[in-house]
Amino acid sequence: MFISRPAPDVVALTDAVPLPGIGFLPVNAYVLYAGEPVLIDTGLRSSSPEFVEELWSLIEPADLRWVILTHPDGDHTGSVFEILDAAPNTRLVTAMPDMDRQARERRISPERVFLLNPGESLDVGDRRLLAFRPPFSDSPAKLGLIDDATGSCFSSDGFGAPVTTADFLESDDIGAVPEPDRIAGQRLWAAVDSPWPSDMDRDAFLSTLLPLRDVDPPVVLSSHLPPAHHKAEALLDTLANAQDACPGVGPDQAPLRRMFAEMAART
Repeated sequence: MFISRPAPDVVALTDAVPLPGIGFLPVNAYVLYAGEPVLIDTGLRSSSPEFVEELWSLIEPADLRWVILTHPDGDHTGSVFEILDAAPNTRLVTAMPDMDRQARERRISPERVFLLNPGESLDVGDRRLLAFRPPFSDSPAKLGLIDDATGSCFSSDGFGAPVTTADFLESDDIGAVPEPDRIAGQRLWAAVDSPWPSDMDRDAFLSTLLPLRDVDPPVVLSSHLPPAHHKAEALLDTLANAQDACPGVGPDQAPLRRMFAEMAART
């Protein structure tokens, strides 16, 4: 687990998933020190004890007011119930499709839930978090967030990309990753995570990128990319061309066995 401060009022907790033959996929969660402190996503289930320990070293459980799940994938929900149990003043922020999934796993008191949809905002004391649907969304529950006090953009899976070495996981800016590697990684992630844009009308597809182009956030904090300062236009340009990439095909059994072997060697 790597701890960094990639933007004003923000601490990132960075983990990683190994991708045999490719490198590593960063997995980021963020603490936002707002008037009412916020945690955005809750890490990998496999790293839950370490994640929770690091989180409570950054903020007291009694002080945490909001836990936002940007969508219900397991690399975003890994410690959600442990955190809710430990932080009695915390409310869970999610979209309705995500709430349905969480409720099937464990009952959550309605008083502790706040439903947020794209186009709406959440008041966190000294600022508002504006919710939007990230580019290449593959889930009806997916939320991106823009901090209206600083302009920081929490883009969920939007702009994800694997990195080739573990050194890049501790980078304080995506500029440390060679540009060809960043572009190739973004295109790979887009093709695998959200193959549907290849079937869209091109003008309709490009229109999905316009809202963030208009905002031009000073920093993009993706769930699966090192921090990107003043590079929103470059990230969007890469996605604009990603529609031409071939839809991704998942690995077969051979690389899966290699991944398990590599994981076993590390334990």
